[in-house]
Amino acid sequence: MSRNYFFTFITLIFFLTSCDKNNDFVIFSIEDDKQLGAQVSQEIASNPAEYPLLDPNQYASSYNYIAQIANRVISSDAVTYKEEFDWQINIIHDDDVLNAFATPGGHIYVYTGLIKFLEKEDDLAGVLAHEIAHADQRHSIKQLQKQYGAQLLLSIILGNNAGQLEQIAAGLAGNLAFLRFSRDAEREADDLSVEYLAQTDYQCNAAFSFFQKLIEMDQAGNPPQFLSTHPNPENRVADINAKAEEVECDTTPLDPASYQAFKNGLPN
Repeated sequence: MSRNYFFTFITLIFFLTSCDKNNDFVIFSIEDDKQLGAQVSQEIASNPAEYPLLDPNQYASSYNYIAQIANRVISSDAVTYKEEFDWQINIIHDDDVLNAFATPGGHIYVYTGLIKFLEKEDDLAGVLAHEIAHADQRHSIKQLQKQYGAQLLLSIILGNNAGQLEQIAAGLAGNLAFLRFSRDAEREADDLSVEYLAQTDYQCNAAFSFFQKLIEMDQAGNPPQFLSTHPNPENRVADINAKAEEVECDTTPLDPASYQAFKNGLPN
């Protein structure tokens, strides 16, 4: 059997068998997701100029607080890979950035600017639920398949292109903070944030609060940079609230007073 024929045969087998637990075709396995996510995390940690991470030892109480919120969300039965992924929460010290992002495999990064922008714990739970959904639905991996092609990713899996994975990880590390997902992926993450939060004590439509504040900033003539990569906040507010009505979940804020103390514990 020639090498090209063998590779074509293996590719066909992968195409026929590589549907994940979300019933989506994904070449990478969950272990591949975790490996790529770990490499991206290492790239981020090695670049403090771009990603000034708060020290988990120095800010242990802050990390414990945000991890507890994330763990409540991840415990939802609607999270497909809650047991398989290496879920970790990281805080980036940059008060000028209103953003959060997720790597493959479940590493979540939240900027202090976003944490301080939000008003209550429910709001942060909504943002975390949205990012957890991006990771859980493997949106970054699906985007990589479109960008690089299934054949290249398959060659990496088969060990024929070992250095490429490191290059992909470095590229992801530089782009994840402002990565533009498709409108369908963003809508899916918004919808799933409602489903996740519906199984917690948090306000199930809490993700809308962030977008509502962006609308108010825009109307005041001070549009944040976030709007340049995440358009249509009005539609997202409406869609999130419509999903909450469909699910018939509790939209009452939990709003513990500890959120202000959490914000106060972060550096200026």
